[in-house]
Amino acid sequence: MAIVVIGAVFVDVKGFPEDNYIPTGRNAGRVEFVHGGVGRNVAEDIANVELRPRFVSLVDDNAEGEAVLKKLRNHKVNTDYVLSVPDGMGMWLAVFDNSGDLAGSISKRPDPSALVQLLEEKGDEIFADADSIVVEIDLDKEVVKQVFKYAEKYHKKVYAVVANMSIASQRRDFLQSTDCFVCNVLEAGILFVTDFSQLSPEELCEELSRRVISARIPAVVVTMGSKGSVYADMQGNKGVCPAETVQVRDTTGAGDAFCAGVAMGLTYGKTMPEALEIGTRLAASVITVSENVCPRFLPRELGLDVEVAD
Repeated sequence: MAIVVIGAVFVDVKGFPEDNYIPTGRNAGRVEFVHGGVGRNVAEDIANVELRPRFVSLVDDNAEGEAVLKKLRNHKVNTDYVLSVPDGMGMWLAVFDNSGDLAGSISKRPDPSALVQLLEEKGDEIFADADSIVVEIDLDKEVVKQVFKYAEKYHKKVYAVVANMSIASQRRDFLQSTDCFVCNVLEAGILFVTDFSQLSPEELCEELSRRVISARIPAVVVTMGSKGSVYADMQGNKGVCPAETVQVRDTTGAGDAFCAGVAMGLTYGKTMPEALEIGTRLAASVITVSENVCPRFLPRELGLDVEVAD
């Protein structure tokens, strides 16, 4: 039994300025190469809570791809369903300002074709005993179709995350089949074609509730950075969860850790407010370091009554 995570692997190239960041100038600083990708980050976050997720993805058939697999295995992520293929990984080039916030980025997406075939051939053994499913909703459409086919067949809950909201916003039919969709406030604005950036958490909570009900999306969680997060579902339930105050070094991966926490909480019996608290704690642990994932926790530290797997 395990949470199954389906998503992409990226190599993140991140630049940090030594002095005040000048958008149109040359900035001295440091450059770091970090394994990333929303799905990969979520899988490692779950593994760092001593659970044993099953990761379904692609990596390059070269030394860098093998390095990604080695790190995931060291963190005890099940990589039996990660294929090594040409152009299997993407790349994300990002520059951060002095506050650790993203100043600009460019990404190259991987070729997903081998993933479609993998799910067609081995979908039953991947999903039959899953505890739940976490999927990047903006993956290749045929991949997402396969995931929901098996989720329906085996009655598994699906928690959706997003890397490219412009793609995800066109997939309301898929979002209506999820159990919960997690995104940030800018992504929520793209989804609902509205600028939410100036709203307070309480105002966004009320606005989100109306829109979730009208769009018939079962549940949506929206992160708001230092303002915390909000949630709303089709039954009219809604609420606000405050953020934790920490020293920010790098915000990359905080949203992925938050999603991992929400998915773990909802998978293992927590209420939505409790799940958001878990996500908030994991996100806070990520933004204090330059890594893309959370440090090690035991499940019970996060209030999860789950036995640690061997």
